[in-house]
Amino acid sequence: MKIGFDGKRALHNLRGLGNYSRTLIKSLDIHFPENEYLLFSHPAKSKEIMSWQEGLSHSTKVIGPQGFLSKLSPSLWRSVLLNRDLNKFDLDVYHGLSHEIPPGINKSNFLKVVTIHDLLYLKFPQNFKYIDRKVYHKKFLYSVHNADIVIAICEQTKRDIIEYLGVDEKKIYVVYQSCSADYYDTCSDDQLALIRDKYKISNDFVFHVASMEPNKNTLSIVQAFDNAKNDIEENLILVGRGGEYKERVKDYIKEKNLSNRVRILEDVPTGDLPALYQLAKLFVFPSFYEGFGIPILEAHFSRTPVITSIGSCFPESGGPDAKYIDPASVKDISNKMVEVLSDVALQKEMALKGHQFVQKFHWKNTSQALLNLYSTHL
Repeated sequence: MKIGFDGKRALHNLRGLGNYSRTLIKSLDIHFPENEYLLFSHPAKSKEIMSWQEGLSHSTKVIGPQGFLSKLSPSLWRSVLLNRDLNKFDLDVYHGLSHEIPPGINKSNFLKVVTIHDLLYLKFPQNFKYIDRKVYHKKFLYSVHNADIVIAICEQTKRDIIEYLGVDEKKIYVVYQSCSADYYDTCSDDQLALIRDKYKISNDFVFHVASMEPNKNTLSIVQAFDNAKNDIEENLILVGRGGEYKERVKDYIKEKNLSNRVRILEDVPTGDLPALYQLAKLFVFPSFYEGFGIPILEAHFSRTPVITSIGSCFPESGGPDAKYIDPASVKDISNKMVEVLSDVALQKEMALKGHQFVQKFHWKNTSQALLNLYSTHL
């Protein structure tokens, strides 16, 4: 098959949607090199992403803007002119990896696919500007109603697409995502020691990774830790970018004199995260809502016990042996932290069974499921 992808996120986003795109593309490139993969995007600028791109095989190519006007304005190319260029490449499939397909694509003969990760702008409108909500809604509606296949990354997102966007259930398919293969292997003692030394980690710790936004509920983790600090020996380490909400978290840490036990690590390279996960005694992820929750997979692959939220997509990614909390209850988060950290046997059981559960999300399995879906609709 010749498969075209919207490459914008893969080549220009270092966060969740970019990680999803790069993981999927790399897995296809490694495990199914008999296909041809075309990434439609203007060139990457980040050194980290350029390094990732250099590691791809001859099966995968980046296709930039075609023609003078498209090169002059990459955003115009992607939003208006891209479909004209797609038809020059004799594609079997075009897949918009992050909510969008280009205007006019409904007239093209290849299979049209779009992945919807979440509908946060509709479920939590207070976290989005009015104009952004309007733009997102227009793009999402066009995509789901003009694609031949709509992929939801979990059952919860599928239900949301049906409820909020009025899409026929028959055209929606759940295809789970994976996390980077960097999390699959156990770090050596030397690698772990290097990370401990680099970040001056002298004590066992509870870990959390996420962009620090209200939906991620990072402040509640710190509040729960404050409640539990006299009952546990571990410290708390947080990793994530953020703006105003992150400043609220920092202010709370300062106000409660927690700086000697709670740290926010800044500018952590993604290459350091596997070791940090594996060093952690516990991973806590009390988000109010996610499209899927890739950090939960990262923790499971790292053999680190997981506490996450009840409901939404979390049981799908967390599995039966994570511990589940009410994200609105600081007390519940605190109690579960103490429960897990006080029981070494429970930690080992959660780590082992979580690692067994997460194998179904191995990147070869998820990319095979995607190719099977393409094939059955061609």
